[in-house]
Amino acid sequence: MQEGQRRRQGDRPGHDGRVTVFAAVVLLVNAVFNVWAWPTFFRRVTRDPRARDEAGRPTAFYRVHLVLLVVALAIAAASLVGGILLLL
Repeated sequence: MQEGQRRRQGDRPGHDGRVTVFAAVVLLVNAVFNVWAWPTFFRRVTRDPRARDEAGRPTAFYRVHLVLLVVALAIAAASLVGGILLLL
């Protein structure tokens, strides 16, 4: 292979690209699941009586689940980017 040339994943001996496509599909499915499931779950958390104190301020229960939502959506974004890059 000459300098400056890139070898594609599918060009490796014994590798036909199916593993790369499978990994991309898993990442994309993960992204879709997280974007669908976590906001739905968080809506339930916001309606839970443990989410607010007597003064209406968010409790630790609310804040912990908000952090989980943000992390899950960040993982979804990374999965989406990774899945797309694997398919390119």
